[in-house]
Amino acid sequence: MMENYSVVLFLLAIMIGLSAVADRSKIPYPVLLIIAGIGIGFIPALPVIELDSHVVFLLFLPPLLYDAAFNIEFKEFRTHLNTISTLAISLVFLSTTGIAVAAHYLIPGMSWPVSFVLGAILSATDAVAAIGTTKGLGLSHKTTTILEGESLVNDASALVAYRFAVAAVAGTVFVLWKATIEFVILLGGGFLVGMIMARLLAFVLGRVKHNSMVQISFMLLMPFVTYLVAEELHVSGVIAVVIIGLGIARFSKKIFPEELKQQSKAIWDTIIFLLNGLIFILIGLQLPYVVKTFDSATIALYTGYAVVITLVMIVIRFVRVFLQRSNLQRAFLKRHRFMSREALLDVKTSLIISWAGMRGIVSLAIAIGLPLTLTNGEPFPHRNEIIFISVMVVLITIVGQGLTLPWLVRTLDKPAPIRKKK
Repeated sequence: MMENYSVVLFLLAIMIGLSAVADRSKIPYPVLLIIAGIGIGFIPALPVIELDSHVVFLLFLPPLLYDAAFNIEFKEFRTHLNTISTLAISLVFLSTTGIAVAAHYLIPGMSWPVSFVLGAILSATDAVAAIGTTKGLGLSHKTTTILEGESLVNDASALVAYRFAVAAVAGTVFVLWKATIEFVILLGGGFLVGMIMARLLAFVLGRVKHNSMVQISFMLLMPFVTYLVAEELHVSGVIAVVIIGLGIARFSKKIFPEELKQQSKAIWDTIIFLLNGLIFILIGLQLPYVVKTFDSATIALYTGYAVVITLVMIVIRFVRVFLQRSNLQRAFLKRHRFMSREALLDVKTSLIISWAGMRGIVSLAIAIGLPLTLTNGEPFPHRNEIIFISVMVVLITIVGQGLTLPWLVRTLDKPAPIRKKK
């Protein structure tokens, strides 16, 4: 126990130091921290720190989602709700299917149900990765709102797809109408729990408004409580935390004095900074651990599979984003009453959104949380291969897209050359 405690302190110290280095370099800090995590993982004397899916979902996810939802501009979120919901729902299921098809025909012996498990794991973009890699790039409010809004909501879609895919591996027949009802209950229930908890928190904060530290403490505690309540009720804890974040953000703008806002922001910024950094190092640490379970020839082969699957994901995302752009323009031209000019997507925004679909800690947590055995006692098929591919895809998207995204933004920001008249 003491050994693991020392390692966590060591990782935090490394993370803080590298974050300072990242500020002076042009490398996004998530990329730098992941590379550091990979290097640290190959240190022979270091104890193995395995990523626990329960820790990720209970300790890391609630505060990170709550903070992202709290800081998102609600007016912008509502304006782009059509695009956000399209990317967070339909794109997730399209990605699940596309990845499943690629995996089934690429990987020998991988059945359709197992292929859909891999597809569901890698179908959703990650809020932490999206925010971390786009920070400081000077993106428009529209772009950041869509990226953050998508990655806040799409985890719920991915978890539903994952749940049904795992059940199919165990032999349960997939029924579309049952899946649809469960999805609606999951999202609707999460929304309802989030609304109730937001009202409850607002009521409590109003009663202790003269004690700023108590108010801040309640705000720190509530994301965890909300997530646990929602999960206990078998609805989406992700959606519940997002809704309470949005609700309290609107409440705080009306009620909170400026001093309390500054105190709360300082505490939250420190917590989120530490959690974010630790997550990226933990992502990097997973590569050395999964590499040890394969020989060199298999590593090269499955890395190739991961590259192909990543390309499939990117192509599907580009197609869906530009199709959404066309749909919005068509609706606007038809003067649809819910469609405003601000909701339209230009080419620049569409390109950035298409390229910024990084996967992250949630995909890894779901993969590592795969059951070891099926209900009949047999080992879960291709479990190690799924974990390896998931780790590789996360690394490829965060490092590859994270390093090239600043270049893409700078290129798109360059003014077009003026042609001289002859």
